[in-house]
Amino acid sequence: MRSLRCVAILAAALVLVIGCSASVSPPPAPTALARIQQRGELVVGTAASMPPLNMTTKTGEIVGFEIDMARAMADAMNVKLRLAPMQFANLLPALSAGAVDVVISGMTMTPQRNMTVAFVGPYFISGKSFLTTTGTLTSKGSAELNDPGMRIAALRGSTSESFVKETIPKATLVTTKDYDEAIILLLQDKVDAMIADLPACLFAVRRYPDRGLYALETPLTYEPIGIALSGNDPLLLNWTQNWLRELETTGALERTTERWFKDTAWLRRLP
Repeated sequence: MRSLRCVAILAAALVLVIGCSASVSPPPAPTALARIQQRGELVVGTAASMPPLNMTTKTGEIVGFEIDMARAMADAMNVKLRLAPMQFANLLPALSAGAVDVVISGMTMTPQRNMTVAFVGPYFISGKSFLTTTGTLTSKGSAELNDPGMRIAALRGSTSESFVKETIPKATLVTTKDYDEAIILLLQDKVDAMIADLPACLFAVRRYPDRGLYALETPLTYEPIGIALSGNDPLLLNWTQNWLRELETTGALERTTERWFKDTAWLRRLP
């Protein structure tokens, strides 16, 4: 009889322990999409210095093709948009740290980057070009550029930096925090060329029409530009895929592209 009572007490204690353990189990963490909804804002990382994709005007306003995209994305989520401007090299680390929800900032979808973050796109196709102050330089081949005496500026952390290291490794690489810094170095004759995405080079020529700038008009590479986001939330990834598909099929993406790439009135708003 006593042994039966002991067994009953042990059984009751076991049920109590199991019940307590179950009651203190933490609830599942909300998804990234749920956090955006709860916060009421979408935080988008941008370099804010890559015309015409993203740029900062004389008055400090951040505008551009990708900014319109970001605003449309926030509107579709029925939340406010908050832009988080930072140096290009800091964008993906900020995404990995959870400081931003997505990155929409001229980010090429590369296999190496895709090892750590997810991509949706491409929403734009670009390619590498050279910006120089000497017309003959744009017609030189890689062999002539691959010389220590050739000073090449490239955006830090970008595929342009990787292109220089892999294609013309003997050239003197000068990395910069943004395109503006690289263009200033070029105009001051502190570098011989800037390598960057084709739109940045072409619009730099238009932005400074009297400074003798030349751009290679035929892209050297294929650069698919996409939206970077965490790979830990399948729902946000799927939502973004469907949203971008709708943007494309309705013609909204094409209209936004034409606004920023065909109408250059925005150039007057830049410093």
